[in-house]
Parts: sequence; C-alpha cells; structure tokens
Amino acid sequence: MKPINILLIEDNDGDILLFKESFEDAGILANIEEITDGKLAIEHFQHLMSIPDGQYPDLIFLDINLPKKNGHEVLDFLNTNEPLKHIPVVMLSTSSWYKDIEKANEAGVLLFISKPFDVDQFLRKITSKGQFSILLKKNPS
Repeated sequence: MKPINILLIEDNDGDILLFKESFEDAGILANIEEITDGKLAIEHFQHLMSIPDGQYPDLIFLDINLPKKNGHEVLDFLNTNEPLKHIPVVMLSTSSWYKDIEKANEAGVLLFISKPFDVDQFLRKITSKGQFSILLKKNPS
C-alpha cells in the first residue's frame, strides 16, 4: 500500500495534531507535510515547480485564515500555475460565512470543512464524500 502525500497548510498547532490523529485513527497511510503560513506555502510551490520531476502532493488541506498570505491567495496561486492546478484541495476554516464557502467552491475546491471539528466528525466528512475517493483508492482499507 502506497501512502498518500498530503500537504497540510495550517497555522494552528491543535488543528495540526487533530488532523494527524484523524488519519492515524482511520488507518489511512499518509505522508503529511506541514506548512504554517501562506507565504511559505507559495514559496514551497515555487520551489517544487523549479525542480524537474518535483514531487507534488496528492492532496492539499488548506486553511483560509493563514498568516502573511491567506488561503484564498494560496488557492489563486495554485489555480494560476499549470503544474499545480490539478492537485485536489480541501479548504479548512473557522468561517462558515457563505462568501468564503462560495469563493472556495468557485475556485474548485474538492471540499470545504468548517472548524472546529472533532476527530469523528472530521473522519466522517473526509470519508463520506464520493469525490474524496482519491484518498480511499490510494489506501484501500
């Protein structure tokens, strides 16, 4: 079984821990890389694009409220760069404001998950969506 490569762009240590525990509890094999602000995320992607055969993540979890560059700015960067725009993105946010959700959906996110969430709630959301099958196909139970 090959692990899925996940990039988690999140600045809250508690949410990072919860995220990792959720994947462990679900038995999903994942290599999870963390980046804690939007500017660093964009620099990370610029670096990946400069490397021939760079290893892109299979899936990105992206918080909206990040320091330096917010999640919408990171998402815009992903969508305007050909090698990145195909990577599925799950948006995470404490915001349930319809404009944030609408903007994320218009930008093509796979899923929008409102925080706070507990482990069980998070696992139900990520495993119950048909469009999340990329994760389940790479890591069959």
